[in-house]
Amino acid sequence: MNRQPVVALIGATAVGKTALSLSVARELNAEIISVDSRQVYRYMDIGTDKIAASLRAGVIHHLLDIADPDENFTVSDFSRMASHAAQRILSRKKIPLFVGGTPFYYQALFHAKMNEDLPSDSGVREKYETLANSQGAELLHMRLAEVDPEIAERLHKNDVRRVSRALEIWELTGKAPSNVFREGSKKDFGFDVLYIGLNRPREELFSRIETRLTEEFHTGFPEEVEWLMNNGFDEKFNPLKGLGYFELIKYHRGIFTLEQALENSIARTKAFCRRQQTWFKKFQPVHWIDLSEYEANNYDVESEIVKTVLCHMNNFQAQESLEHSEQDEQDYE
Repeated sequence: MNRQPVVALIGATAVGKTALSLSVARELNAEIISVDSRQVYRYMDIGTDKIAASLRAGVIHHLLDIADPDENFTVSDFSRMASHAAQRILSRKKIPLFVGGTPFYYQALFHAKMNEDLPSDSGVREKYETLANSQGAELLHMRLAEVDPEIAERLHKNDVRRVSRALEIWELTGKAPSNVFREGSKKDFGFDVLYIGLNRPREELFSRIETRLTEEFHTGFPEEVEWLMNNGFDEKFNPLKGLGYFELIKYHRGIFTLEQALENSIARTKAFCRRQQTWFKKFQPVHWIDLSEYEANNYDVESEIVKTVLCHMNNFQAQESLEHSEQDEQDYE
């Protein structure tokens, strides 16, 4: 398979990926592919920190606002759509710049972590989701533990969507999902990725999380959630169980005060930030940049990123030319 070079801007929530991605994309004549499991949903703008349409001027963005909150958008959907977008961008002689903080999406697209052909039957899945709604998520999780303790250990009991999907695979194959995942052939999309990792000290990240969420909670986020609920999008649907949205639904239902919703959102977002940092430490190859150090010393971080990206693209092209020359020589002999 002929591999193609791409670049991804990664980092934990609130690190500052969005602002940098715009300036870098303009400098590189790149198009941005969002790698965010929540920004794919329409109407969920403030709580996902989605970049405003007015700020996207001059930079084409892909995989924003492509599903409604009551749709089941999967990692398979993301991988297929992101791959197609990247191929189109490359065909126009431009650079695909992946930007976002959903580690599992990167793993599936760039590291062959996703099975090629898993059986699917929406009716079976809905049966299990209905069972969870009527008899409780814990009962569904206990059922999964009976057929596949390994997968059950990895999934939270309240993650009804993934628990239902695991039981769906078990019912359709008669095999433990963990064995199906292990034994199945993996999809390789043929990209050669360089990660540009953005980082800050954790205390600084936590402070930025607190500031951002406090601002969102007082500039339209509660109203956004109220609008979603009034239009039938509530905690029944997985996107609305996400950070901030779930807490504000409880606020609108009179279970939380606004202050309690904010405090819970901040705590959950910090926990998510820690998990992101743990995941991203495993990514390779990665060029890490401490943004706080660059800012303190007034270094030009944009130029550093652009230089690193161009070096990656040029090295790849040089290596590809060398391999073609060697192959031509072998063919001639």
